[in-house]
Amino acid sequence: MSELDYGPLTPLIGQWRGDSGMDIAPEPDGPEHSPYYETLLFEAIGDLDNAARQDLVALRYHQVVRRKSNDEVFHNETGYWSWDAESHLIARTLTIPRMVALVAGCHIAAHATEWEVRAAWDDPDWGIVQAPFMRDNAKTLSFRHHLKIAGDTLIYDETTVVDIYGERFEHTDGNQLRRA
Repeated sequence: MSELDYGPLTPLIGQWRGDSGMDIAPEPDGPEHSPYYETLLFEAIGDLDNAARQDLVALRYHQVVRRKSNDEVFHNETGYWSWDAESHLIARTLTIPRMVALVAGCHIAAHATEWEVRAAWDDPDWGIVQAPFMRDNAKTLSFRHHLKIAGDTLIYDETTVVDIYGERFEHTDGNQLRRA
């Protein structure tokens, strides 16, 4: 059996840790700034065949984020990063326990070390799905995730635009992680 080529996903494989994260989240009385630390695990899951016409390779990931102030988990996310070498398409699918899921993607070079995926609730290609409660009370309008890998350092920042508390809010997160 030959080794699979995970393209730009290859350097992600493994466990990462970061302790310089900052979460800026909406609260009824104004933005909350929460310093955090996290672990992020990427596992190769092999190749996938879509409708006998698309060949993908994928990584499963699990992200656990804890507040520095009280060590409690406040974000737990699972998903996949997928790579289609033929079309140079990279995609991230994710779910969070608050009943929100999305598929974000973009086209990149085969050996890119930096990229940005996007999704929006009204985008026919890269969409967001949410339960009725979330749609009616904290609707996710768009998502942007920028990632850069340099050796054993992974840096990301992301913005999720939500309609909450009667206004649009840019919920941001960002961290620098090191390979464990």
